[in-house]
Amino acid sequence: MAANGSASSRQLSQKEADIKMMCAAEVHLGTKNCNYQMERYVFKRRNDGIYIFNLGKTWEKLQMAARVIVAIENPQDIIVQSARPYGQRAVLKFAQYTGANAIAGRHTPGTFTNQMQTSFSEPRLLILTDPRTDHQPIKEGALGNIPIIAFCDTDSPMRFVDIGIPPTTRESTALMRGTIRPAQKWDVMVDLFFYREPEEAKPEDEDEVAPQAEFGLPAPEYGGGDQWTTAAIPDAAWREKPRPISAAPAAGSWNDSAPAAEGGWDTAAPQLHQ
Repeated sequence: MAANGSASSRQLSQKEADIKMMCAAEVHLGTKNCNYQMERYVFKRRNDGIYIFNLGKTWEKLQMAARVIVAIENPQDIIVQSARPYGQRAVLKFAQYTGANAIAGRHTPGTFTNQMQTSFSEPRLLILTDPRTDHQPIKEGALGNIPIIAFCDTDSPMRFVDIGIPPTTRESTALMRGTIRPAQKWDVMVDLFFYREPEEAKPEDEDEVAPQAEFGLPAPEYGGGDQWTTAAIPDAAWREKPRPISAAPAAGSWNDSAPAAEGGWDTAAPQLHQ
């Protein structure tokens, strides 16, 4: 047992190559603000106010998180969640290679507390990428007594977080693969876990393709030159004077005198004899 323990400790010891990869990914760079619970992981502060993590303590926290993860028999009881776009690709890849469940995107309130929901789940372990963004699942996990592992920056709140891993959470290249295999070398490219912009995902040599011919017929040309006739349209004679319009003859003149009445108004009405 002692030999096995010493062998595993040698395999889990710090490696210069891994530390160099952390430095290249800027894992050690924090923010200008520091939470009092994260001061133990800070190495020093630069002149511009940026706090620098102690990567030795970061590696120790990774080892502790790895031991907690492998202690769970069924990987389906582990939920990896990220609401930030930088971590969604990483949690999906982590779930693909480890067998855990991934929740990428907005958290549905009541996922860990409301048993009436169809999406209700009661995991044995919850792994988050940013405590500040994923504050809702942290609160629900605390109500359900779910152990929580979170990647914490210098200004991240540590309340209800059981294991806080201190790397930066604001760099797209600072997302690590999340597992440590002592006996087997990891053969998956770490680049698959990085966040990619939607514009970068498109191939650079993608050009507009002309429409292909179907059923042996030539593809129609969509140019606008052939749709209009080249013959000139004769102009209308707009300069000609308009012809006078003759009015219809009136039945009578307005100056004519009114016709005389047959009987005057002063004539007496005929008397009626009873």
